[in-house]
Amino acid sequence: MQDNINTYENIQHINNNAIKIAVFGGTFNPVHNGHIHIAKEFLYKLNCDKMIIIPTKTPPHKKAHDLASGIDRLNMCKLAFDFDKRIEVSNMEIKRDGPSYTSCTLRELKAIYPNATLYFIMGTDMLITIEHWYNYKEIFALAILCAGARDKNEYKKLKEYAEKLEKDGANVIIKDIKPVIISSTQIRDMLSSGRDTENMLPDKVYDYIRRKGLYK
Repeated sequence: MQDNINTYENIQHINNNAIKIAVFGGTFNPVHNGHIHIAKEFLYKLNCDKMIIIPTKTPPHKKAHDLASGIDRLNMCKLAFDFDKRIEVSNMEIKRDGPSYTSCTLRELKAIYPNATLYFIMGTDMLITIEHWYNYKEIFALAILCAGARDKNEYKKLKEYAEKLEKDGANVIIKDIKPVIISSTQIRDMLSSGRDTENMLPDKVYDYIRRKGLYK
């Protein structure tokens, strides 16, 4: 399984033309159908040439409870996102020492793909707190911020906040995306108590969790 992961070294050899690359990061603890839905929606709505899935090693902005190992989360992502050849899974943050700062990751990707336009996929809560992130203005300079709105009221709210960020140098895209309401925390709780997680996880991910005895 580990040998099939697209590593940081491997992605350096990919053609570096002027392309659109979506960057989708997270703990993915575990990766679930909600994550897959977001990936599919943004691939379609942004018309990206590539999407890079990047599991974090140590999230700097939140505590990660019951965090599976980096290799397990990488393997689960590889299984979950194998439906589209444009999607790759990278271990660049797992390999990094210390917290997984978004600005550092985007800087590394820009060095690999200097001619590419990077689209950083964010949740609503991430977007409205980004001004508190480490080196947030560098994030603005390196990537276009992308977030999905669940309904018309949230779309209006996010558009207004996007206008505020754009005055501070950001480039923001808000898309109308109906979410699949699933949380990794909920799934871990259900798995630990033996409850059914049907329709929440890809079958291959669920089988992997069972084989490895994760989240017990």
